[in-house]
Amino acid sequence: MDENSLIEFAQQGDLDAFNRLILLYQETAFNLAARLMNDPAAADDAVQEAFISAYKHLRSFRGGSFRAWVLRIVTNACYDEMRRRKRRPTVPLEPLSQDDEEIESPAWLADPGESPEEAAVRHELGRAIQDCLDRLPVEFRTVVVMIDIEGLDYEEAASAIHKPLGTIKSRVSRARQRLQDCLKGFRELLPASLRFEEELAG
Repeated sequence: MDENSLIEFAQQGDLDAFNRLILLYQETAFNLAARLMNDPAAADDAVQEAFISAYKHLRSFRGGSFRAWVLRIVTNACYDEMRRRKRRPTVPLEPLSQDDEEIESPAWLADPGESPEEAAVRHELGRAIQDCLDRLPVEFRTVVVMIDIEGLDYEEAASAIHKPLGTIKSRVSRARQRLQDCLKGFRELLPASLRFEEELAG
């Protein structure tokens, strides 16, 4: 069954069709939330709230990119949670496993075919990228995660956050420049090709 048919059945109250739709975008939704919030547990909560909201408001979907529609709800849920956190500040914690042990490296970074040294460098690069993302204003972080990490096109991103296409392009350009400037501080972690390009630019 194609996506349009699943949407039609889901809008008629078919929970199985809705669940099949959600499975298509669950990973993208979580990755977006995790990058925006830098807290896997909070991201998971935001995504669950977003999916509940999506089901309740499914009849309001009027066509276009369903992925953008879902990610708009996820983004809003993340923004809501971040606003709540500003009102109730908490001490940030390292991500923990179910056994309350610190997680050294998230699962999406795992590559069993690499050496311990390569894994350590990649882990540090992943942390550096997230650190630089965290320094971006949230509106910049949102668009660069959507486009450069999750692969949305500019039109989908514009639809997802209800902003004009020109605004999206401007924000992505400025976000990329800020990330590039930030990552220069982690030059030794960058792939050789990127270091070479930087030397040429310099």
